[in-house]
Amino acid sequence: MKRLLDCTATDFEQMTGQELKKAIIASEGRTILAEVIGSFMPLYPAVTNAEMAAAFGADMILLNFFDVLNPSMEGLHEENTDEIVRTLKKMLGRPVGLNLEPVDLQADQLEILQTLPEGRLATEKSLKRAKELGFDFVCLTGNPKTGVSNREIAKAIAKARGVFGEDGLIIAGKMHGAGVAGETGSLMMTEETLNTFIEAGADIILIPSPGTVPGFTVEKTGKLVDLVHAKGALAILTTGTSQEGADEDTIKRIALNSKMAGADLYHIGDAGATGIATPENIMAYSIVVRGRRHTFVRMASSVLR
Repeated sequence: MKRLLDCTATDFEQMTGQELKKAIIASEGRTILAEVIGSFMPLYPAVTNAEMAAAFGADMILLNFFDVLNPSMEGLHEENTDEIVRTLKKMLGRPVGLNLEPVDLQADQLEILQTLPEGRLATEKSLKRAKELGFDFVCLTGNPKTGVSNREIAKAIAKARGVFGEDGLIIAGKMHGAGVAGETGSLMMTEETLNTFIEAGADIILIPSPGTVPGFTVEKTGKLVDLVHAKGALAILTTGTSQEGADEDTIKRIALNSKMAGADLYHIGDAGATGIATPENIMAYSIVVRGRRHTFVRMASSVLR
């Protein structure tokens, strides 16, 4: 097994979810995941947001707002919509994952919530469809104003493990409150919550990066990451509070603090520009956690390798 730092398109093409997890572990905290929205007009319409994020150094791509029952990708023409994800993976040469949202209809709402289409919900039907479409991993989380709760995330983890099996790769957690009372700020992720997620079958626990959510200091986040590692899981620290569109100095500080906190993977969100982080911030984040050498090699590596 190669470390992810050294993997190319042909390596990723053959990996199961658990093999991808091992490659991440071997890279020792130097894996960049970029979240993008494909249902919006791309930042530059000549290419998809996914291609842009990959070109600026992302190792893994996470699709947000993707409806598995009505697959589409702005900037990518594919007549057979069942092949959109596989076509995108060939174009990128990177693993591609999907956000699905475990909405809690009984949650105590902080604000007026949005109603999501069925194909974005973390139901067994949508999870099965995601597997059929060829996604390499699934992330169970919540966008703003969706009413996703930690209780429903735990239930969805068990469903996802049943659908994707032991070889599947499951990420779970919240990067902001998602409109649910009692799950904002430092209450968003606790020791009890992360234990519940891991016991339900999550491989990677999603925790806000230090400085992105009130109360998440380097010390607090580091303690949570240590608990995740003690349970045999990995931690992805997230920048999903529109700070992906902040200045590069802020991004660099978040990146270094996240590394000090023990991150295995680093997430950068999709709200910096139109459905994507400011592209330069993806590169800046990457350079901080693994230097120019690995960043530039990832940016330059051909999908034919």
